[in-house]
Amino acid sequence: MADQAQAAAAPTNETAIMPAEHNAPARRAFPAKGAPLITGINRIGLWSLYRKEVRRFMKVQTQTVWAPAVTTLLFLVIFSVAMGRSGREVLGVPFATFAAPGLIMMGMMQNAFANSSFTLLTGKLQGTIIDVLMPPLSSAELMMGIVAAAVTRAVMVGGAVALAMLLWPGVSVAVAHPWAVVWFGLMGSMLLALMGLITSMWAEKFDHAAAVTNFVVAPLSLLSGTFYVIDHLSPLFQTISRSNPFFYMISGFRFGFLGESDIGNSNHAVIGAAIGVGVLNLVIGLIAYRLVKTGWKLKS
Repeated sequence: MADQAQAAAAPTNETAIMPAEHNAPARRAFPAKGAPLITGINRIGLWSLYRKEVRRFMKVQTQTVWAPAVTTLLFLVIFSVAMGRSGREVLGVPFATFAAPGLIMMGMMQNAFANSSFTLLTGKLQGTIIDVLMPPLSSAELMMGIVAAAVTRAVMVGGAVALAMLLWPGVSVAVAHPWAVVWFGLMGSMLLALMGLITSMWAEKFDHAAAVTNFVVAPLSLLSGTFYVIDHLSPLFQTISRSNPFFYMISGFRFGFLGESDIGNSNHAVIGAAIGVGVLNLVIGLIAYRLVKTGWKLKS
């Protein structure tokens, strides 16, 4: 009986540790399995992806920035010699001054496409695509990082070309409407960056991406009024030119420099094209987002 009384009076192990549990600091509550740890925009991840893409093409900037600038400048020299002799003028300015904005825009668009069409395609071919897909980045953030880097390269190329043309005798790059230069420059670069992103998902080898460059991007760029005004074309080819979105990019960009273009010679005439270019970017962006979100040809 005494033993039972002592056992009843003695505290159990659970009773003994209760004060310790009550005095212990509260443990961190982790979210449920599958719940995201990062809410909102992953700024650090997005910035890291952007820096990675920019550093990638800057490591070979001689090839990715300065070489396209030299190539574009050669276009100006060749066409100026072939078509700009005897003081020939287009839209009231010397031919070289007329062609300069179109060449700047063409260089920007082509290099934006080249940059964004390389990232995912290289990852698929080298088996490193997991390094892009595994980080905690949403589909929109992945798109934003790749497109922003491509636009950055486009702006750098455009700046290099403009600097070279500024030093070229007989060429004026004075800006008449800054808003048109900024808007059409960014929209054109973004459109080609989105097209490059879709191409990099679709392509299975570098030949596929090169085919899009050679048979889609280059012809649309060269046949968009870069070196001529479409008023000199037949009505049929004028209609074809007006159905080319690159025509509005280059003509709107030229309007920003010269104050005149095939679209019109006033802000009111060009605003419609500016809105159309923005809507086109929105549509292509939504298509690209849907493809990235479903992992089309990336996760299979």
